[in-house]
Amino acid sequence: MTEYGRGEGSEPWHPEDPLYGDDGWGGQQAQAGQQSPYGGQPQHHPEQPQYDNGGWGDGQQAAYGQAQQHYQQQYNQQYGEQQQYNQQQYNQQPYDQQQYAPQPQQQYDNSGWATGTHEPGQYPDPSDPYGQQQGMSYGGQQQPDFYGTPDAYPPPEPPARRRAEPEPQQPDWDPGPDQGEHAFFSGADDDDEDDSDEPKGGRGDRKGRGGKPKKRRSGCACLVVLLVFGGGVGGVGYFGYQFYQDRFGSAPDYAGDGTSELVTVVIPKGAFGSTIGQKLKEAGVVKSVDAFVAAQDQNPKGKTIQAGAYLLKTQMSAESAIEMMLDPKSQNNVLVKPGERNISVYKTIDTKLELSSGTTRKIAEKEFESLGLPDWANDNKDIKDPLEGFLYPGTYPAAKGMKAEAVLKEMVTQAAKKYDEFDVEAKAKALKLDNPLQVVTVASLVQAEGKTEDDFRKMAEVIYNRLKSTNTETNRKLQFDSTFNYLKNESNINISESEINSNQDPYNTYTQEGLPPGPIGNPGDEAMKATENPTDEGWLYFVATDGVNKTEYAKTFAEFERLRDKFNESSGS
Repeated sequence: MTEYGRGEGSEPWHPEDPLYGDDGWGGQQAQAGQQSPYGGQPQHHPEQPQYDNGGWGDGQQAAYGQAQQHYQQQYNQQYGEQQQYNQQQYNQQPYDQQQYAPQPQQQYDNSGWATGTHEPGQYPDPSDPYGQQQGMSYGGQQQPDFYGTPDAYPPPEPPARRRAEPEPQQPDWDPGPDQGEHAFFSGADDDDEDDSDEPKGGRGDRKGRGGKPKKRRSGCACLVVLLVFGGGVGGVGYFGYQFYQDRFGSAPDYAGDGTSELVTVVIPKGAFGSTIGQKLKEAGVVKSVDAFVAAQDQNPKGKTIQAGAYLLKTQMSAESAIEMMLDPKSQNNVLVKPGERNISVYKTIDTKLELSSGTTRKIAEKEFESLGLPDWANDNKDIKDPLEGFLYPGTYPAAKGMKAEAVLKEMVTQAAKKYDEFDVEAKAKALKLDNPLQVVTVASLVQAEGKTEDDFRKMAEVIYNRLKSTNTETNRKLQFDSTFNYLKNESNINISESEINSNQDPYNTYTQEGLPPGPIGNPGDEAMKATENPTDEGWLYFVATDGVNKTEYAKTFAEFERLRDKFNESSGS
């Protein structure tokens, strides 16, 4: 079997065939009636006689040899050279009756290839192994032409006759830029494309090139490149200018005292100049943080700006903003002074928030539990105000539009934070007090009675000495006028003994032993420190001998009476 897939049976050619690969084969398809390459005429063969006993007849064998010689001579005359046929292919063995019995035979097309099975009685011409004589057979019937139809494929060629694929030819017209080169960079001009319908120079129609027009250099591409390049230059210039302004230029700032529009700005506690400047910038007061910081550094009092709410104008110069914030009139704050009672703080909040009188006090009485009090507060049912002592002294924002609850909550939160810092729970045990609330209560008494830090420490010792069970001088009674004034919501130190002795309120320390139920004001830092660090000199009495600022101390009742007489003399009583 050859590499072209010939089937079994007699083969019209063989690799040893001298005609294999010869130019005379030609690869042509002989049509019916065309000249045969072996003689120029269609060849007809008479029906072969039958043989018996496996041998050739005398006359028939001679006739066959003569016919074969005749065909060989014709071939030699045509091609100019002697070719030998492999007689073994045709004369290997005699034909017998059984060989020509009707049976399927291998059929060959007109080019010598096996294509199927012959009809019974059809055999290839032994003298025409390549099937050039089409349509004739030994059976007398014409062989069908499998390659002669117009729709048929051309017959295959032997390997020696196959032709290589033609190389693609370079067209005679200019192919344009090299492959991979964009038309924009090829140097092609928009004007070099001919719009004429007539072909020029044998080029033919441009649209014949795959239907793809020649690329043009787009004006939009140029514009995009220009914009990108220009944008990059502009961006570098902008950031360079910003860098110069940040390092060497003056900070952006408004000019003048601002507009007529007023805004409230809340400054948190502990805010630095940059934080304050950021708050003002966000509110539209100043133009830049740097301008504010620079103005604050230039003003001698610029660093004294406190936390709180400020009513300021928009678009002010940084210098004007500093001056306005230093003016108390612009401060929309509630200032809680050390020792101030809650009732006074409530009134101030109502005023700042423009609320009706008594609004904040009612809110404190109803919502005190939600304002952040410590869990140890309000452990006495006789406490008159649950927030007393927990509106810690300081400055708190309180501008119109804010809620009273928010203002109170910030004060209570600050108090809880401070009392944690003073560790009142541990100090209560060290000072032999019942609970942390009593530490705050003692501090409120010290704050109400004293004037200086030295007074605070001596007064704290007086309280602790009078609370002792061994106190036989006052029998554990404090006898402070400040507690009775709190009860009466007054600040008058001239109280008659009959008035004092007739009142049995828990806050009346003249008639009740020990501390009052709760604080009588809001102590500050100094009072808290003195309460936790009292003197230890044995003081049991004190008298404001000048009635205002000067306070003197005594250890015995006799010393107290002398100080009392001194006070009466100074007051003219």
